[in-house]
Amino acid sequence: MRARTVLDPEGLRRAQAAGKAVTVGYGGFRYVQFLHDFENVPRGTALFEDGAAVIYGYPAIGRLLALETGLARQFAAPFWMEEKVDGFNVRICRVHGRTIALTRGGYVCPFTTDRLADLMDTAVFEAEPDLVLCAEVAGPENPYCDSAPPFIEADVRLFVFDLCRRNSPRFLSGAEKQALLRRYGLPSVASFGRFEIGDLPRIRALLRQLDAEGREGAVFKEDSHRQRRAKYYTASGQLAAIASHVHSLMDLPPEYFTGRVLGLALAAEELGLPCPGELRQRLGAAWLDGLQEAIRRQRRDGRIARRFRCRFRSPDNARELIHQLKRTAGHHLQIVPGELYQEGELWRLEFERIYPSLNGLLSDWLAGRVVLD
Repeated sequence: MRARTVLDPEGLRRAQAAGKAVTVGYGGFRYVQFLHDFENVPRGTALFEDGAAVIYGYPAIGRLLALETGLARQFAAPFWMEEKVDGFNVRICRVHGRTIALTRGGYVCPFTTDRLADLMDTAVFEAEPDLVLCAEVAGPENPYCDSAPPFIEADVRLFVFDLCRRNSPRFLSGAEKQALLRRYGLPSVASFGRFEIGDLPRIRALLRQLDAEGREGAVFKEDSHRQRRAKYYTASGQLAAIASHVHSLMDLPPEYFTGRVLGLALAAEELGLPCPGELRQRLGAAWLDGLQEAIRRQRRDGRIARRFRCRFRSPDNARELIHQLKRTAGHHLQIVPGELYQEGELWRLEFERIYPSLNGLLSDWLAGRVVLD
């Protein structure tokens, strides 16, 4: 008898009873969204009604902190090295004749779905209807991330980094992926080629170049049936992570920040980065610039907020994004809608993210509260 899986009706009932999966709707169709990992199904998996498709969630990738020993320990075969772009993760697919983008958590993303025609040629799905594009959306005008790659000055761009098929959790091989990217002219992350452990000097040189250009890091992908992956942050990537999350200082676990500082020190030593004095200044700026901005905002406006701006083809999708952000914000974040107005052929949405925990703490301190250490 064939073993039941979590995607069978019985398995789905178990997942939903455990609060790991829920049924949600978007644009006229419904699907089961996995909020957490459950048995053999990763968080972010979407199971669409009528058996139209299963889009598996993108797995978590561990960080390497020690490059030389980490590569040797994690990989037993040659591996591909690609750029890690600083943005947010989506999976793009066609379901019920519509091309949509799913967030890492398994929500249909109103922003990315709205802008797909501007970001890529969706005709690829006419020839490859079961293809799933795993991609990063990055740029200063996105609704999720405070930081952006230095080479994108406005709006957003899309970078495909993996391909898979509907109903399968496995990725296409590096060679298959490169062939399809070329065939359909899909925008993609930079691929530096296929390496072995003995190529460490070349790998270090590439990482030093990425760091000098202010880029986030690299992802290594084993070219074998194991499909093992690991990511590595440059010093610039570690600094950007600290700076972009400093407003969440009171909500994130301390390990988030200590891990980034330790990773920065390890990267500086292992890559032999020059100008240690400059690196120390950049670390101080990553902390102090954001916190001093928060203090000034608290004094001036009575609240700590960051303003986001993004563009849409449809104002309805902009409103849907605000609705979704409010629904998923949690207690440590508040979403305050701003203006929505037409700008040329697109609509411009502005909104603020408010950080209540840091806001309340600074409010008390600036009001003269005594702190006992």
